[in-house]
Amino acid sequence: MTDTGLSERYTFALSLVRDAGDLALGYFRSRDTLTVKSKGAQDMASEADLNTELLIKERLGQHFPEDAFLGEETGITAHGPGQGIWVVDPIDGTQPFISGLSSWCVSIAFVQDDVLKFGMVYAPARDELFAGGIDFPATLNGRPVDKHPGRSVRDGICGVGYSPRVTPDEFLPMFGRLLQQGGMFYREGSGALTLCYVASGRLLGYIEPHINSWDCLGAIAVIRAAGLTTNDFLADDGLNKGNRLIAGNEAVYAELVSIYGSEA
Repeated sequence: MTDTGLSERYTFALSLVRDAGDLALGYFRSRDTLTVKSKGAQDMASEADLNTELLIKERLGQHFPEDAFLGEETGITAHGPGQGIWVVDPIDGTQPFISGLSSWCVSIAFVQDDVLKFGMVYAPARDELFAGGIDFPATLNGRPVDKHPGRSVRDGICGVGYSPRVTPDEFLPMFGRLLQQGGMFYREGSGALTLCYVASGRLLGYIEPHINSWDCLGAIAVIRAAGLTTNDFLADDGLNKGNRLIAGNEAVYAELVSIYGSEA
């Protein structure tokens, strides 16, 4: 794909993520009328999730019919070698969303040839749009972001993700090591949004034993554009199966890898 093709998609997605966020925000303001269903432990969805994803999917299909699509609610379309694929979470942080908290967002990423090209994460209830990618600078509402200056987990706060896909017995030793090394944790229900706080210098780093691709690829693109480090999330079929996720500057990343354990 040419640079022009990527730039066209990036510009289009910046507008689309705001339109999708506006739709989701309308549902958020009338959330008492939504029909909420459980997809599993601590995994909820409503018509807001589905209809927001359908808006994104239909718009992308109209403008870039040659691209594939992976969404949390509608799944993956046929995807062949060399074909670009959009990876979308219409509402990351559905539990905060239905609980009336503002810590939710819309996440869009674009991947081609197993390379994460760009992504954007929009938190409409906070009016914050994070974006960036390869050859696209990391920004917050169009302005460059600054990395956290800390060089150790003791120098600030790290985002910590958890889901029931990992057992407490698997999670707690890692969590204990973070605290034992003088770290402090932060979690507010949206992995994508928390990761963007790493990109923008609000948090030092991030660690999670397992996260799905639609929950994080948009934010990983912003993190890397900000000059920070993550593990190779797409390795071992991370697109479809999810993966562990560790992020931070070079020093913090190395410390978090040690905290995660030998399999990081």
